[in-house]
Amino acid sequence: MPIGYYYDATVLILIPAIIFAMYAQFKVNSTYSKYSKYSNARGVTAAQVARRILDSNGLTNIRVERISGKLTDNYNPTAQTVYLSDSTYSSTSVAAIGVAAHECGHAVQHATGYLPIRIRTAIVPITNIGSSVSWILILIGLLFSAFNLAMIGVLLFSLTAVFQAVTLPVEFNASARALDTLERDYILTDDELPMAKKVLSAAAMTYVAALVSSIASVLRLFLIVSNSRSRRR
Repeated sequence: MPIGYYYDATVLILIPAIIFAMYAQFKVNSTYSKYSKYSNARGVTAAQVARRILDSNGLTNIRVERISGKLTDNYNPTAQTVYLSDSTYSSTSVAAIGVAAHECGHAVQHATGYLPIRIRTAIVPITNIGSSVSWILILIGLLFSAFNLAMIGVLLFSLTAVFQAVTLPVEFNASARALDTLERDYILTDDELPMAKKVLSAAAMTYVAALVSSIASVLRLFLIVSNSRSRRR
């Protein structure tokens, strides 16, 4: 059997997405490192800023706590807690304050019933189930030439791309809220705001990369199933 038979050309679809994802991760790490060297003029910590933003939005019930790691910052609506990483919590850097304000933006989104975040929360269980079951259906479909079953698996897997697509407006809006608050409440100066914006823009690129990777994976699976169907005819 020719060696070329084993070559899967569809893997080439993933290469641009992988390169983009690597660049996005490099960009967010390098940008955060660069602007973590700039302390804000008012000398406040990221944790203090987070507390101030939450309180100003009437979210006094939401806690601000430290979590281990670097750039592991997140908002947990179930625990009603904004978690700030070790590299963010006590830092007075412009980068850390931008990240903290972004996570508080998510808290405000939940509190105000922001539609995209409600949609994202609603589809999380469906996406998790779909991504788990999809591989089983695809493998069974390919092994037993049940290509319609395999295509159903591909459709279920595509829910991950839908989730990533819904995530984009959520993340962009959280960053926009963060920058508006940092400017409106005079937390950062006019010179510091562009720095925070660059940090948040770099972070947003990782979500764009995740969507591109998901779409590329869906397209590849679709081609694998389609090519397998053609060869069996």
